[in-house]
Amino acid sequence: MGLPKHFTKQQILKAQQNTLSNRSAARYLNCSYNTYKMYAKQYTDETTGQTLFEKHLNPSGKNIPKFLPNKGKNPPLEDILSGKILPHSFSAEKIKTRLLTECILKSECYKCGFHERRPSDMRQPFLLNFKDTNKNNWSKNNLEILCYNCYYLTVGDIFSVKEQQHIEDTYHPTEASKPTWDLDGWQLDHFKDLGLIDDEDSDEKYISRM
Repeated sequence: MGLPKHFTKQQILKAQQNTLSNRSAARYLNCSYNTYKMYAKQYTDETTGQTLFEKHLNPSGKNIPKFLPNKGKNPPLEDILSGKILPHSFSAEKIKTRLLTECILKSECYKCGFHERRPSDMRQPFLLNFKDTNKNNWSKNNLEILCYNCYYLTVGDIFSVKEQQHIEDTYHPTEASKPTWDLDGWQLDHFKDLGLIDDEDSDEKYISRM
């Protein structure tokens, strides 16, 4: 285990100057809320006599914009990455798409460099990964794009056992994926000599009897 982070009063003040709540300040510093709280309570504001933690309390969420997808409002990505907007009110999938579309994150796997697209719809098999496993920490250096393979190998399962069984059990081959059997002239003559096929039969009918 690494040593716990230590934050000076200046670092706490800078985090508070760039955020609107204590939780956002903790994300700004890339630390747990409890660690931030411990240090913020150690330092006092000379003007009010309050601890820095008390001074930065914002229980009502005043001035913190809320993302309302049903009204078509998209928050600035900078506000998400800086922790000014709480992550609970928006879709991580939509934000990932915006981060890739606006080239804030590279459209390739950060582990292996895979970047191919599916020809049918040009989609890529990518997942957004939070390096410190804290899905509330949206700082850019905590985000990485992983292909399904690298996510499976380095993070964990993508599908549950039931989901995997469902995918495998409900698979039905398309016409394009079914094997095709073409017999050349020599094979047709050979099967005729063996009495397995006559002139009225087609190679397709013969194959269907096999």
